[in-house]
Amino acid sequence: MRLSATGLFPLLLMVSLALLTFWLERAAREEQPVSTLRRHDPDYIVDNFVITSFDARGAAESTLSAAKMLHYPDDDSTDLVAPRVVQTKPGEPRMTLTADRGTLSHSGDEVFLFGNVTLVRDADAKEPQMRMNTSFLHVVTANSLALTDREVTIVDDYRSLSGRGMEYNNELGVLRLLHDVRARIESTRAGR
Repeated sequence: MRLSATGLFPLLLMVSLALLTFWLERAAREEQPVSTLRRHDPDYIVDNFVITSFDARGAAESTLSAAKMLHYPDDDSTDLVAPRVVQTKPGEPRMTLTADRGTLSHSGDEVFLFGNVTLVRDADAKEPQMRMNTSFLHVVTANSLALTDREVTIVDDYRSLSGRGMEYNNELGVLRLLHDVRARIESTRAGR
């Protein structure tokens, strides 16, 4: 079988068009950024954010506020700038927490605080005011729990405690330091 120039022309034209199509498709793909990750941009931002939780009788139990709240739709996360949590459950001393930043759980009943975290528990009939400082704190507001695995310092009128890892239950008034605990306790002063 002999092929003539007129018989080869359509075949060469098809091969040329196939190569040109392949080259154009590759060139177009290289110009587009290959991003398998979604962008992490907020879908809404709230300045001076405040949310209050109430008990069954209608009394305020917990208030979460922040200078700014940002919600991200790609992972449904919520970031807080300068968060402040104030817990005022009946029968418990008031607990106030502040930090540089924080995140809120999807359900909204857990807060994760980061950077210069301070917890202040008001004085009550049994105990003086107590102040805790750490770099991270996990707060479960429904159970009045504050947890950390980081270094923590706790100070009140006559004692100073420090350690790594802490569990504090404000409802029960129970504080546990988990590791490397150091304490300085002063005798109570006259007049107290």
